Amino acid sequence: MKIVVTSDTHIKTIAKKPLPEKLREACKQADLIIHAGDWQTPEVYEELNQYAPVKGVWGNTDAEDIKQYVSDQAIVEAAGYRIGIVHGHGDTKTTEQRVKATFQDEEVSLDIVIFGHSHIAYMRYMGKTLFLNPGSPTDKRRSPYYSFAVLNLAEDIQCDFIYFS
Repeated sequence: MKIVVTSDTHIKTIAKKPLPEKLREACKQADLIIHAGDWQTPEVYEELNQYAPVKGVWGNTDAEDIKQYVSDQAIVEAAGYRIGIVHGHGDTKTTEQRVKATFQDEEVSLDIVIFGHSHIAYMRYMGKTLFLNPGSPTDKRRSPYYSFAVLNLAEDIQCDFIYFS
């Protein structure tokens, strides 16, 4: 199963343009698309949903209009893997600490936790759980490149970051 993972598209405020072509092309090949929040407009959800089914959460810059499509956190199952999704914003601790705390009480452990907020591409195992932030395809902030991730789920988890200027 191929999953395109993105976050922090900020289409209304930062990008003010369509989703990048590199992201759209990857989505056309996806079985599932996961967005970890800060969409800023339902049109992003609607566009992504034209390519593949979309799962995601809302972030700290999202208004009520996107909240009709997604919740503040989610757990989805894909290809036999359990995936937790949360944006990661908050007032205390680091983004990583907040994300980890969000799912610490899950009765059944998660294989992957996807989050956003920092706009920094990040991948790290904590125990047997892969923590993944795809970065942002439209607002790189201090990162040298825009980014998103592609997960290939089979017997093993394979994750590739797609970086572009």
